[in-house]
Amino acid sequence: MGMTMTQKILAAHAGLDSVEAGQLIMAKLDVVMANDITGPMALPIFRQMADKVFDKDKVVLVPDHFTPNKDIKSAENSKAIREFAREQELSWYFEQGKSGVEHAILPEAGVVTAGECIIGADSHTCTYGALGAFSTGVGTTDISTGMATGELWFKVPSAVKFVLTGKPQEFVSGKDIIIHIIGKIGVDGALYKSMEFTGEGIGNLSMDDRFTIANMAIEAGAKNGIFPVDAKTEEYLKEHCKKEFKVYEADADAMYDQVVEIDLSKVRPTVAFPHLPGNAKTIDEIEAMEPIRIDQVVIGSCTNGRMSDLRKAAAVLKGRKVHEDVRVMVVPATQKIYKQCIAEGLLDIFIDAGCAVNTPSCGPCMGGHMGVMAAGERCVSTTNRNFVGRMGHVDSLIYLASPETAAASAIAGYIANPEKVGGDRS
Repeated sequence: MGMTMTQKILAAHAGLDSVEAGQLIMAKLDVVMANDITGPMALPIFRQMADKVFDKDKVVLVPDHFTPNKDIKSAENSKAIREFAREQELSWYFEQGKSGVEHAILPEAGVVTAGECIIGADSHTCTYGALGAFSTGVGTTDISTGMATGELWFKVPSAVKFVLTGKPQEFVSGKDIIIHIIGKIGVDGALYKSMEFTGEGIGNLSMDDRFTIANMAIEAGAKNGIFPVDAKTEEYLKEHCKKEFKVYEADADAMYDQVVEIDLSKVRPTVAFPHLPGNAKTIDEIEAMEPIRIDQVVIGSCTNGRMSDLRKAAAVLKGRKVHEDVRVMVVPATQKIYKQCIAEGLLDIFIDAGCAVNTPSCGPCMGGHMGVMAAGERCVSTTNRNFVGRMGHVDSLIYLASPETAAASAIAGYIANPEKVGGDRS
């Protein structure tokens, strides 16, 4: 029986010729990552298991959730992983001011690559599937085990195959596509399954689009999301990563629980309404409603804080002003992206429009700091979750959207169609 991409990667890392869905395996790990929330919790467990990490080149720590530190507790958490990284002589410790958000900095810095088996103590670790890797989020105990032994057990997931065809319309990006998909299959539509993307339409998606789509696989309940390695992937890896990589392809007779066909040319700008990423509504449906007035816009995060995202937002905002009743935060995902925004004049565009530009951080996404909302406030955000209380008060409301829809809404003062605001996308 044939195997999916994910199953082939897991079989190789388990030292097996083949695996099948539901099988329990022990797999060797290529990267083990934690952040300033999950890392400190893992350290006491690790201390009970080992004195040294299994490989100082494969354990990665990134302080990004509560940095710059918002209070004493977050400062202590960052200090804990900083001192651990020094003690263990880790090759990959990304200090604030020298890095960025974990799921943007790891690909950018070349820490992760195609064909690897990667775990992270953060649910959006599935982002790296855009590179053709198996990557998934795990709990604190599993991270401790991975740091100590370099191995972890997995239940091999079954898979849902997404066949992508066509080319996205203007003002439609990876964010619209993944919200459309989650709206179609539901927030549990891929529960503990691999979301495997294929089809000629993939060639019409940028790497940033793929990172966004893979990032939100968890929002459909998936174990991971994964894309095949093509010329765009190899070009990205050649630019960013020095590690050797291996390409895995699904067998022609691989078994899938479901096959979902998506014509990208028919996907519209799409927004996820509160309080689930699967509560998807097209911009056409939204325009038929009474205007949904907003108080805040967030453009950034591990989902949409990459360079192409910020260019798209800037194209909409250029020469325009943020609505007087709206506050906007722009958060580049890494320092490199921040610096490139300066070089390209994007910061001037954002500031002239009336946006606050903040240091790379998870910040607003999970209500840690920056952009915490009060009761009754509404936010259009390019982040990945809109659960109750995610960005602050339990009575605040979050609408997930693409950078272009977010920027258009910032100008209008309500959720707006980016097609009708436009912008110079050159």
